Amino acid sequence: MLVTLEEAKLYLKVDEDTDDALIASCIDSAKELCEDILRFPLTEFTEIPETVKQAALYAIGNLYEQRETLDMKAMIELMTRLLFAYRKEGW
Repeated sequence: MLVTLEEAKLYLKVDEDTDDALIASCIDSAKELCEDILRFPLTEFTEIPETVKQAALYAIGNLYEQRETLDMKAMIELMTRLLFAYRKEGW
């Protein structure tokens, strides 16, 4: 798994369970974004690199905390820079 709910909540500094479904949705979206940028499924990694996890946590944080005002283009540009070393030329 890329990031667990517990890891995401720790990163977001969320203690209560009321937003668990929303955070889980952010985790799923971050996984899809990472895979789209990398151009391959995360299951191809034997062990997910820390940089990929950090890119996912960055996305989760932005999707959760700035859900009403998120600059998606800026977020994807930064994630692309973080993930560039692992990115394939095409699907």
